[in-house]
Amino acid sequence: MPRLEELANIALRVPSILVLDLLYKCDIEGFTENLKAKNEDMLFKYKYVIWNMYYLGHLINVVVLILPLRHIVTLYLHILAALLLYMGHQISKDYVREELQYGYEGAVYLDSLAFNRFVSAMTGENQPVTCDHSAFIIFSHVSYLDSLHHVRCPVPQVIELYRLLAVGISLWNQFAVPVLFSVFWFVLFAVQLFSDTMSAGAATSHQGFLFLVLTSVSECCATPYSLLGLTFVVSYLALGLLNLCKFYLGGFAAIQNENVMHRGVTEGVTLLLLALQTGLLDMQTLQRTFLLSIILFIVLTSTLQSMIEITDPVILALGASRNRSLWRHFRGLSMCLLLLIFPVFMAYKISQFFHMDFWLLILVSSCMLTSLQVTGTMLIYSLFMVELFRSDPIESLDEVIYWVNSISRVLEFLVALCVVAYGTWESLFGEWSWMGASVIIIHSYFNVWLRAQSGWKSFLLRQEAAKKISSLPRATAQQLDRHNDVCSICFQEMSSAVITLCGHFFHGNCLRKWLYVQETCPMCHQTVRPAPAGQSQASGGDPAAQREAQPESAAQEGHQKPSSSSTEAQGDDDTQQQEEEERDGLGNRDSKEEPAEAAQGHGLNSSGDFIPPVSLEGRSSSDALLTPCDPASGGWHVSGCPDILPQAC
Repeated sequence: MPRLEELANIALRVPSILVLDLLYKCDIEGFTENLKAKNEDMLFKYKYVIWNMYYLGHLINVVVLILPLRHIVTLYLHILAALLLYMGHQISKDYVREELQYGYEGAVYLDSLAFNRFVSAMTGENQPVTCDHSAFIIFSHVSYLDSLHHVRCPVPQVIELYRLLAVGISLWNQFAVPVLFSVFWFVLFAVQLFSDTMSAGAATSHQGFLFLVLTSVSECCATPYSLLGLTFVVSYLALGLLNLCKFYLGGFAAIQNENVMHRGVTEGVTLLLLALQTGLLDMQTLQRTFLLSIILFIVLTSTLQSMIEITDPVILALGASRNRSLWRHFRGLSMCLLLLIFPVFMAYKISQFFHMDFWLLILVSSCMLTSLQVTGTMLIYSLFMVELFRSDPIESLDEVIYWVNSISRVLEFLVALCVVAYGTWESLFGEWSWMGASVIIIHSYFNVWLRAQSGWKSFLLRQEAAKKISSLPRATAQQLDRHNDVCSICFQEMSSAVITLCGHFFHGNCLRKWLYVQETCPMCHQTVRPAPAGQSQASGGDPAAQREAQPESAAQEGHQKPSSSSTEAQGDDDTQQQEEEERDGLGNRDSKEEPAEAAQGHGLNSSGDFIPPVSLEGRSSSDALLTPCDPASGGWHVSGCPDILPQAC
């Protein structure tokens, strides 16, 4: 039953749109100009009545279009009752005329049995019921006329409760606007195609069936209502084609994962904007046919681009995941071959059909870019498959993939830039319009500015990642043996590795790929920064010792203070020197117990020179000294300059 209501909701509203479309096609102004009357006063009255009937027809059909379903059903029942009454009137009139012609010599209709049944049915016991139903059908609407003034009362409350946007969306879904206009356009197209086929005759075989279909389509977009219907039809056709592509590549489960950009909305909006921009409604049939073919070519190119966006991750995932299902590989490769050959065929046909100019060259170039993108995707897939059959991975595979994608993106950017340049030239020195300017602005922002910004940002990230990788120290063979672990990114053994400042080992290429995405360490999530020059030169040492060398460098700087502070320290009392000696003894004892802390007494400074053990004699408490922290922690800190390296404790 709900399905029947949905069908009735659409079928009962289509006649209103058909009548509106016919009213729009009517040339009322030309009709009124050809009117003739006895005088000017009568001519003015005729024109007044005709124009009022014209506007009243629009108003009545719009009201019927937006009525609720139950009211539309009631209205159609009234119309059906009126038609039955009219048919009864005509039958009675014909019957009386025939009786007069035969001179009242018996019944006109000689089938007496059928006539007796009809008379008994109308005059029998069912007559009151029939009359009651007829009266209810005809006059039931009159009893509710006094409640029309109450309609405006709940409107403000509904808008305040649900807001205007929600009300619009609710009405859009309730009236099923896309399906309604699509059914209307298909009915219009079927009638027009049948009419053109019958009238064309022998000319159909000469012109070709494709030209006949394009002519019928152009005839069915001569009004705003039919153009809106064609927009929804194109959207549904694009959605069906994209869903068919998803189903072919990934099965039924792939259709469930809907993407907002892959629902056919882009293709429908593109058709509508191009039709409004080029003035499609105001052209003659032949001009409209040629222009509509170009617009449909652009829409089909956009649909192929969406199909590439669906196919590209699927085919790359098959190569990267090492899936050995031959059927899935065949489906992906066959779709790529289709997307490779079909745009070339389209570009060839459009160049044969039209004279080549700059605007058409841009369209053909954008179509050829589709084939170029598919070529890049298949090249990357081939590299993945070659790596699959190799014993060792390809080191520069990521760079090759990046440059293949970069070439494709740069060519797309150049084509988009040419479109903007040509559109701007036409707007400045040709026919200017607000619609054209808005399209150019939107195209410039989304297809030029955002694309250029994204590409430049990606290039800078790769440059920064390469700079960081080149500055990090390389691990020696002894360090790799002591580490005895795999790369935490690719989980492969490491014959060469780089060491981050936080002391983690990674493959250089793996860490570079990671830094393309984010700037933190994969293990501890600290920000990966370029290593200082001193640490890069001292890469042969233990990374833990390199980290410990930083506080020792700070201590060395503290020992190299001016001689004035050393002279002042000689005037201290013996008690202070004794405390310093006790701290020195405790420090030596702790350094023996923990060999890892020995690097604090001697290490490498920022220039890579060896630093001898620090002598504590003659140093005051104001100088930087390594003193033990809390015995519970067992750590060390730099006294005298606690802000240099607080993490030493």
